[in-house]
Amino acid sequence: MSPTISKQSKILYIVAAIAVLTSIFVPIWRIELDAPQYPEGLALKIHADKLAGDVDIINGLNHYIGMQTLHAENFIEFSILKYIIIGYFLIILLAGLSGKKKFLYIAFWAFVAFGVIAMVDFWRWEYNYGHNLDPNAAIIVPGMAYQPPLIGFKQLLNFGAFSVPDIGGWLFVVGGLLMFVAVITESGFLDKYMKKKTAATMLVAVGMLGFSACSSSGPSPIKLNSDKCDFCSMAISDGHFGAELITKKGRVYKFDDLKCMLDYTNEKSSTEISSFYVHNYLAENSLIDATLAFYVQNEDLRSPMGGNWAAFENEQLANDYASKISASVVQWDKLN
Repeated sequence: MSPTISKQSKILYIVAAIAVLTSIFVPIWRIELDAPQYPEGLALKIHADKLAGDVDIINGLNHYIGMQTLHAENFIEFSILKYIIIGYFLIILLAGLSGKKKFLYIAFWAFVAFGVIAMVDFWRWEYNYGHNLDPNAAIIVPGMAYQPPLIGFKQLLNFGAFSVPDIGGWLFVVGGLLMFVAVITESGFLDKYMKKKTAATMLVAVGMLGFSACSSSGPSPIKLNSDKCDFCSMAISDGHFGAELITKKGRVYKFDDLKCMLDYTNEKSSTEISSFYVHNYLAENSLIDATLAFYVQNEDLRSPMGGNWAAFENEQLANDYASKISASVVQWDKLN
């Protein structure tokens, strides 16, 4: 096995280094807050050396619930992170230019260690700010903590908190993925199965597929007689007529009737919604993809809010039911 790396791996490391360096100039992470009183949402953008976005408004809200206000000068990370990133840029770049496998591996694992330490530190920061509350705050909810999610969505009182990498964070991901492709290719692990160029292509494809799979999510089970409709506030008690939508930020809204979900979507931009689900009429409390379902409407169905729509997972089942009550079958785009 040669102690030097291929030209392709050198290029991958050089591009990875540039991606890491570029993260200095754009937000690395963002935390978005969504609530009825802030329909456009609030955003906290975390750069390598500063905080940006709606910092003043968020600090005002934090004051009421006893959280510490956010100021860049209170975090040692903002004074050193930029230089750490520059240091990793140089390490990755030199590893690629040197052409030596030893340096290739050292740079990759050092970068992985940095990523793990950074996420642990970020979690620690969120934990401290969400749990160390002022006992004299204007609003105190016993047992309540306000730690945002490390990544993904979390409901905090009437606020939905969404935490996700921003442009700089995704540049880190891209840099790490490119380095991984080079490392796994140079290790010879795939030599038994495919040529290096094909191996790199396959690894990139698998990585993209993995990110795609992680970004998608299925329905959240509706808790009958416990969850309330997010449109009419009635308890969801019938497992044959409920519905649910999930926003692109991962927030889940539940409804006791398909009519409530349709009325709700008329008030919310469709660009904010990721997926729709509806109860399968022939099953108890089983959610199916609303956009692929087939629907039959009849007054005798008597759904909770008078929508009277029954959803079926395939056209044959819908036709069989519709023929019994002399009704017609429609699809998602024909609902009103």
